[in-house]
Amino acid sequence: MTPQWRKKWLLTLLVLVVGFGASYGLLVGKPGPAPQAPPEQLAPSVDVVAAQPAPRALTVTTQGTVQPLLEINLVSQVAGRVISTADTFAAGGFFSADEPLLLVEEADYQFAIARAESQVASARQRLAEERGRALQAEREWRDLGTNQANELFLRKPQIAAAEAALRAAEADLGAARLDLARTRVSAPFNGRISEKHVDVGQYVAPGTPVARVYATDVAQVRLPLTDRQVALLDLPLSYDNTDSVEAAGARVVLETKFANQNWQWQGRIVRTDASIDINSRVVYAVAEIERPFAREPGSERPPLSPGLFVNATINGRQIDEVVELPRNSLRTDGTVLVVDAQQRAQPRAVEVLQSTASLMWVRGLDRGDRVIVSDPSIAVAGMTVTVNESAVLAGRGR
Repeated sequence: MTPQWRKKWLLTLLVLVVGFGASYGLLVGKPGPAPQAPPEQLAPSVDVVAAQPAPRALTVTTQGTVQPLLEINLVSQVAGRVISTADTFAAGGFFSADEPLLLVEEADYQFAIARAESQVASARQRLAEERGRALQAEREWRDLGTNQANELFLRKPQIAAAEAALRAAEADLGAARLDLARTRVSAPFNGRISEKHVDVGQYVAPGTPVARVYATDVAQVRLPLTDRQVALLDLPLSYDNTDSVEAAGARVVLETKFANQNWQWQGRIVRTDASIDINSRVVYAVAEIERPFAREPGSERPPLSPGLFVNATINGRQIDEVVELPRNSLRTDGTVLVVDAQQRAQPRAVEVLQSTASLMWVRGLDRGDRVIVSDPSIAVAGMTVTVNESAVLAGRGR
């Protein structure tokens, strides 16, 4: 190795040693951070309300469709040609109970009455003849000087047969008159025609439907209720006991929008369906509304027609120890946080009776319990909190 190369190698080694020493001094030799006390964590501030349990009658909201209480196919009981109809015999027409809606041709039934009257007259004549013969036979037998006579000789069987023939003839006459009355087709209730199937000139046979009609004195609405809603109501449940007294049904307010206006009707729960719906597992309560087509004086409220979709608000039974709380105070596990005497947040299980988007009504809280109504994520169970008393008291009415 020449002296020139040896000199370059030594210079390079010297630079490496100096650089390594400087790096070591910077990395290892700098002073460590001075120890500091951890910052003190402040207790979160939460809003609370004081629980005030009180008796409450909560309302239940549901929906349903208006239906007629009674709807039937009106049929003709006699055969014949329709010769006239009432002015109200049209879809949408109203009628009164026993009002004739159409008339079937009467001639055949008037002829039948004439024939039946002739049969009645003949039967009466025969009966009178037999009674006269019986009196004559009784006198003849008495003239023979004995009191024991044969019933056949006294014509008692003949009289019985004549009396039976008269009753049969009178029954035929009654049937003929009834058929004549049935040529005037009517319904036994006040109602409205939803469909008509015949018109003037058409021939109808016995049992032919002439119209579809429904009663207008009472309308009904089937209202689905969940298990939680049923617990809030006094429903008129039916038992297999004729001595039991049905409880008065809860009042219902029906509301709907018609012609761009909101309208209301008053009704009452009168019964429940015979079974629970196997698909939805809900109980159907039936509300009845009297005089759904009556117009109130000075009101433009429309009739409560079948097919109208309505919202229903049902008055519930009174429940003790109910507390009203903001809806956001309920946690996902069905509990609320209550601040104890040591200012710690403690979970409390509650029974939610009813809730809306902003409020809920629960049971399971004692009077004076301080319930956290802030965002539940602010505090956790067991955490010490700072209480910010709210001016709103839970348990106050809506």
